[in-house]
Amino acid sequence: MNPWQTLSSEEKYDNRWIQVVEHQVVNPAGGKGIYGKVHFKNKAIGIVALDKEANTWLVGQWRYTLDEWSWEIPEGGGALHADPLESAKRELKEETGLIANQWTMIQRTHLSNSVSDEEGFIFLAEDLTQKESELEDTEADLKVWKLPLAEALKMVQDGKITDSLSVIGILKVGRMKGY
Repeated sequence: MNPWQTLSSEEKYDNRWIQVVEHQVVNPAGGKGIYGKVHFKNKAIGIVALDKEANTWLVGQWRYTLDEWSWEIPEGGGALHADPLESAKRELKEETGLIANQWTMIQRTHLSNSVSDEEGFIFLAEDLTQKESELEDTEADLKVWKLPLAEALKMVQDGKITDSLSVIGILKVGRMKGY
């Protein structure tokens, strides 16, 4: 049972990706307060692509929100009503040009559940074929890097990869593959 009581809600911001709502609440201890919630209009999708030689692919780009460069697994948004696997296939092809014949959903996750409802899905993509990428306008500076999975694991352990989908996906695949 939900111990929170919502007294009222007011939309504070809305665009095609997110909506921010402020809720007047009664918390579990009985005190009144406010709670802000960021509603995501897409699912977060991440893909760890792995070839037969245990190489994986990272994509690097400048993240406006962080004001820094970020190395990540291929990832993006999938419509809330869409099959996460279909979104994963699209994102992998778009960012790396890779097409996978074998897909495994390895993790469902909530990325910042204290303030948002963002739900993420991480896939392992194997049996890969290289084609041309199909980058979006926001990805014009995207760099693609093929490297051994062991090196990506070290980057996570050294704090050089900080994106949550990437950390979760790389660690999970590392464990699945015996690293």
